[in-house]
Amino acid sequence: MNSEVLLYSLLLLAGVFISAVSQVLLKKEAGKEHSSLIAEYLNPAVITAYAMFFASTLLSVFAYRGIPLSMGPVLEATSYIYVTFFGVKIFREKINKKKLLALLLIIGGIAVYSLCG
Repeated sequence: MNSEVLLYSLLLLAGVFISAVSQVLLKKEAGKEHSSLIAEYLNPAVITAYAMFFASTLLSVFAYRGIPLSMGPVLEATSYIYVTFFGVKIFREKINKKKLLALLLIIGGIAVYSLCG
């Protein structure tokens, strides 16, 4: 992998990570009580989360300029790892055997693509 593809890959991974963080912000806000319907959707955390989604989209579009199209979905699959990690650490969710197996398959797929793709 040349340095240009590596740079664009890191941009895509950064975008995927930003997207995962914004999902956490939205989930935390969804669990709160709000004074009105407008306050539920127009508060700083929700607006920040959607701005982060927008930034993530821009990073993804820019990253696809320098990576092979087949690499994108593989890198975007890392979002499952981030979201699971945040779920366990922030929301105290439990990982059952099916989730663990699914994560291992995702990590295995990323590894196979990285080594053989």
